[in-house]
Amino acid sequence: MRAAVITISTSVSAGRHDDDSGPLLCDLARQLGADSVDSEVLPDDRDRIAQRLRHWADGEGCALVLTSGGTGFAPTDQTPEATRAVLDREAPGIPEAMRAASRPHTRYWMLSRAAAGVRGRTLIVNFPGSPVSVSQTAEGLEPALAHALELLAGRQPHARAHHH
Repeated sequence: MRAAVITISTSVSAGRHDDDSGPLLCDLARQLGADSVDSEVLPDDRDRIAQRLRHWADGEGCALVLTSGGTGFAPTDQTPEATRAVLDREAPGIPEAMRAASRPHTRYWMLSRAAAGVRGRTLIVNFPGSPVSVSQTAEGLEPALAHALELLAGRQPHARAHHH
């Protein structure tokens, strides 16, 4: 399975800060079964983000695209809008689960505007920019993301075994 990770940060893309979240998402992609993970850093630019999401989904055939950053309230935070512009179907439960996972750790949990969904057979998920938040949210999402990737690949895992 092929995956891509996009860190969305004007300061990281300009070389003013290190990318601490991207490597965590690369690890998550590998844990989810990716044997090839490409990564890149983009500035907060809605059109460019949408273009690169389409590139990784359509042009490169990635099964999974994870983004980090641009999901807050700053005027430059445009990742969810760029993501929704390219999705065929939204998966609102994924960002809901991310917010729920963040709730015990920050009083600002409800300010995440992350989006997630499907383009073709590609799962696209927006993660927060903070490496601590990435770690806190990724752990709880892993089983559901793995199941979603199986379904998108056309494999029908034994769903009954996963119901509790």
